[in-house]
Amino acid sequence: MNANEKIPFLDLVTPHRELEGELLSVFKSALHSAGFIGGRMVDEFEQAFAKATEVEHCVGVGSGTDALRFALLAAGVGPGDTVVTVPNTFIATAEAISQAGALFDFVDSDEKTHTMDVEKLRAYLETDCLPELGTGRVVSRRTGSPVTAVIPVHLYGQMADMDPILALAERYQLVVIEDACQAHGAEYFSKKQNRWRKAGSMGRAATFSFYPGKNLGACGEAGAVTTDDEKLAGRIRMLRDHGQSRKYHHDLEGYNGRLDAIQAGILSAKLEHLTRWNSQRCQSAELYNSLFAPMAGSVGTPHQPSWSRPVYHLYVIRTPERDGLQRYLTEAGIGTGIHYPIPIHLQVVYASLGWKRGDFPVAETAADEVLSLPMFPGLRSQAQRRVVDTICEFASTRSVR
Repeated sequence: MNANEKIPFLDLVTPHRELEGELLSVFKSALHSAGFIGGRMVDEFEQAFAKATEVEHCVGVGSGTDALRFALLAAGVGPGDTVVTVPNTFIATAEAISQAGALFDFVDSDEKTHTMDVEKLRAYLETDCLPELGTGRVVSRRTGSPVTAVIPVHLYGQMADMDPILALAERYQLVVIEDACQAHGAEYFSKKQNRWRKAGSMGRAATFSFYPGKNLGACGEAGAVTTDDEKLAGRIRMLRDHGQSRKYHHDLEGYNGRLDAIQAGILSAKLEHLTRWNSQRCQSAELYNSLFAPMAGSVGTPHQPSWSRPVYHLYVIRTPERDGLQRYLTEAGIGTGIHYPIPIHLQVVYASLGWKRGDFPVAETAADEVLSLPMFPGLRSQAQRRVVDTICEFASTRSVR
């Protein structure tokens, strides 16, 4: 590649060109059968994704936000409950809690992994909550309501430390809903079970987004809930379809949150390539790591614990000179992203809830320092070398930690 060629942050065009014949076949099948809502293609995708995630049930829905909202509602979380999660995630995590009628509270993230800090979750339950008499549960001092659920967010393609989270959840009678919207195919080694577990297979339920830029992305909006709980899966099937147990029989008030058949067919076609695409992402991450090795101590690179097999939805570095570096890379024709520049507790929409800067310092510092570099299947090694060389050029003229 020449020095003036632009390097995109994400390439969604190339894989769709490569799969154009398969994807057009999906569209033709829908046209010829007029099966646009539900039907064979949705059923086939749900079965295939459940198998890939190593669970009994998958329920396709309209988006990742739908998935999280429906999972909470189906698990019985609602008004009068508090759900604890992390502030360094996309706002949909908090929106889904609010839209289920519950309140949310936060614990800070881990300095290295950016996922939920288990010790901070423990401290929250032990010191920031009061025992609820006669139930074994705890009541949040901030919200004044019982803590009934926890949502660990698998961030950037890496799972949270699930064994201790599940242990705390069992002790305090919390429902665990995995936010796996960035972790399609990621794995976690459970010491308790002495085996690797897939993202989406460890909580009471898990939620996935198939937004186009995800490791497994639709050509539009789509999402899914995975679970081993047959009753919960059945309730989500009703919630996504206006509360219908069968046509025109409404057992509960639901939503219009169904997965379109065309999107399901597209996802089925792409699912066959997910392992290969994830492998390419991991290879690109390994190359980035080796290229950044001489800059150890200057640029923070992703931390991979021994219990983690991430799938690198994003490759995120850290530097206090983030904004200047991003401008420098942009001027050099290199695309980047920031995930996420404002933690949820500092968003304007939640200003009335009383959080302030300093409440969750790890998440806040990360928000000021994280920068996502180009990462996608098919990313060329020459492009990666140019990215890192450009960062080295910037570092040579600035004080970059």
